[in-house]
Amino acid sequence: VQLQAFGGGLVQAGGSLRLSCAASGRSVSTLATGWFRQAPGKEREFVTGSWNGRITYYLDSVKGRFTISTDNAKNTVYLQMNSLKAEDTAVYYCAAVWSQRPGVLKRREEYDYWGQGTLVTVSS
Repeated sequence: VQLQAFGGGLVQAGGSLRLSCAASGRSVSTLATGWFRQAPGKEREFVTGSWNGRITYYLDSVKGRFTISTDNAKNTVYLQMNSLKAEDTAVYYCAAVWSQRPGVLKRREEYDYWGQGTLVTVSS
């Protein structure tokens, strides 16, 4: 499985961005997927995840602002980010792993495949 993440950029606080993670080699409908982020000087942290496009989970600080979604026809996972804050600034990574067990995976070590990361910068 190969993942390609894109869509990052510079946005003002309060603005929106949509990140995309295009998968190849396996259908995203068979994968548990997630988005992580890493701010400068900090550990990579879980942001949101999805299993089979139905079960989702969000980091408390992004609930109500971020939405993960899956387009099976395009084999792509999206992260819609609204009401962006300066503290959302980070490199965002998509991740995936083949999983038949229902549930969102929240730990980095649970994922086998990673995208290259895309930088999101929110100016205050």
